[in-house]
Amino acid sequence: MAQLTAEEGQIVDLVAEFVDKEVRPVVQALEHANTYPEALIEQMKQLGVFGLAIPEPYGDFGVSTTCYALVTEQLARGWMSLAGSFGGHSVVSKLLLRYGTEEQKQRYLPRMATGELRATMALTEPGGGSDLQAMRTVARRDGDDWVVNGSKTWITNARRAGLVALLVKTDPTAQPAHRGISILLSEKGDGFAVSKDLPKLGYKGVESCELHFDDHRLPADAVLGGEPGKGFAQMMAGLEVGRIQVAARAVGVAQAAFDDALRYAQEREAFGKPIWQHQSIGNYLADMDTSIEAARGLVLRAAETFDTGGRADLQSGQAKLFASEMAAKVTLDAIRIHGGYGYSTEFDVERYFRDAPLMIVGEGTNEILRGVIARQLVQRGSARR
Repeated sequence: MAQLTAEEGQIVDLVAEFVDKEVRPVVQALEHANTYPEALIEQMKQLGVFGLAIPEPYGDFGVSTTCYALVTEQLARGWMSLAGSFGGHSVVSKLLLRYGTEEQKQRYLPRMATGELRATMALTEPGGGSDLQAMRTVARRDGDDWVVNGSKTWITNARRAGLVALLVKTDPTAQPAHRGISILLSEKGDGFAVSKDLPKLGYKGVESCELHFDDHRLPADAVLGGEPGKGFAQMMAGLEVGRIQVAARAVGVAQAAFDDALRYAQEREAFGKPIWQHQSIGNYLADMDTSIEAARGLVLRAAETFDTGGRADLQSGQAKLFASEMAAKVTLDAIRIHGGYGYSTEFDVERYFRDAPLMIVGEGTNEILRGVIARQLVQRGSARR
């Protein structure tokens, strides 16, 4: 199982306790009202959650990716939106640590570690989806500035993030196209507009927005790492930890659904006995728990691979693919076990069922991801082991 230090184990336990005592009693009301969980976010800041990916000297401590994944799972077990509230923030933290100049690290990471400054990524465009190289958001040089024009969509925490890692074309004529892509570290200002919050099936509470850039000016040193043209490779590396985070979210949502279903199957009786004793329900429970354990194993394997410093794109992709599909099935099976009550908004299983599909389409759709995995398998062959 997971190899954690004693301190990391305490962090996971502390977050689990926070979920049970503070999150679960209030989540239904917050989620149904689509209310931003300000008080819970403040408690997450106090727990140090936003700094988990930021080690010294920029933060108080940095944990392993394994610990980070398990914390993500616990938060998603309480409310998937809480895990999402620091997902992009953590990816931007990793990008700054790996690629940022020292000035960029000093400027942003200490405030990001406390949660004073929160960050998000801006990749997806209204007409682009998973095809990042087809983006139309462009930054051109004008003297000492970059001038940004274009749009992004489905940007989580866009209204509350003070820093946006913005993927843009800095050389639209570059061939191949990825050599003309850069990440700009953008703070809000003139020409940067958060236009609207997108209505969603699930993932309530935290906002997902459209962004518009109209001659938004950024200084020349806003380029991540200081050198333009490297943004596509940088973001692909960032997506490794992003996919681990999404996979961990899926495990947390599925675990919550299973826990509720197991408890209900022991309490509810039909034909004179608890329904778990009916073979069809017992089979659901057995398959659900087995699938969750398998998904968690893939997540932890990907996290450990990432921490070794090696490529984790195959492992993180497999974890995200399997865990997200698993969560969709487990949450539906939890509704089956609850029967008619599973369709009622008085029970939490309907929320899990609405939240689960996001992990299938987020951080690269599973349809795209299967192709990525297949290419990796062909390139690596048996040597990948």
